Amino acid sequence: MSGPFNGDPFGGDPFDEGTFDYNSEPVGPDPFDDSPAGLSPFTPAPFTLGPALLFCPADRPERYEKAAERADAVILDLEDAVAPADRAAARRSLVEHPLDPASTIVRINPAETEDFALDLAALERTDYREVMLAKTVSAGQVERLAGFRVIALCETAAGVLSATEISAERNVVALMWGAEDLVASLGGTSSRFPDGRYRDVARQARSQVLLAARAHDKAAIDTVHLDITDTAGLELEAADAVASGFTATACIHPSQVAVIRFAYQPTAAEVDYALGLLEAAASARGVFQHEGRMIDGPVLRHAEAVLRRAAR
Repeated sequence: MSGPFNGDPFGGDPFDEGTFDYNSEPVGPDPFDDSPAGLSPFTPAPFTLGPALLFCPADRPERYEKAAERADAVILDLEDAVAPADRAAARRSLVEHPLDPASTIVRINPAETEDFALDLAALERTDYREVMLAKTVSAGQVERLAGFRVIALCETAAGVLSATEISAERNVVALMWGAEDLVASLGGTSSRFPDGRYRDVARQARSQVLLAARAHDKAAIDTVHLDITDTAGLELEAADAVASGFTATACIHPSQVAVIRFAYQPTAAEVDYALGLLEAAASARGVFQHEGRMIDGPVLRHAEAVLRRAAR
């Protein structure tokens, strides 16, 4: 991912002599197993960050605090937002400039790259345990991150097709999709039509990742809107994300945070309607009519979702 945050390198690589081998054993203790013998695993807590997740290049530590102040959670990026030559500096900054781990995600490089092991060596020197694995393509890659809560970024053809099995992994807490890397993996040139609409293949991938995530009760994160000036387009996509069932939306610029938050926050009228509907349902038997509309179970669940978003 490229964006408005790219800047000067810091130089130096304190992790270039790491000897970690992540190919055979999972990394670190399993935070989702409360049994000393490791025999009674339990389900990790649901993903609750959002709705606006702001990417920040990890090699720009002077922007860490600003990003944390403006967004609901920060994604410190060790991958696409950082030039390969600057990733050593980014890892050093990650260690030396800590943020609140409860509201920080670290995007690490793909599992089959040399940077993956170096990223994990850096993470072991921090309190961060929520990671976004770039270009996830298999459940096996997630298994190598057993010591972390994982957001699997399905942004290639292989990743999208494997989204269901990836989502089933116990330490996966969310899935996210990515349009530009997906189209690049197909040999294409653009995820959108000239008028800004997604091409059909991107729309299919978005839906497929959402369905895979929700089928396993995992969160689904909508991808970034690269045109920072296209506020209207972002408004439409964020509103559609809410209506479709996405949990959060990622963004690349602080100016996009307010747009996303507005889309995810129900209006007072929507909250009042949901409250009234659920109150009416308490004394109804089966299907009933409310304000001229036939109400059944799925409609009640829609109302409950509105109230959950209002409470965030």
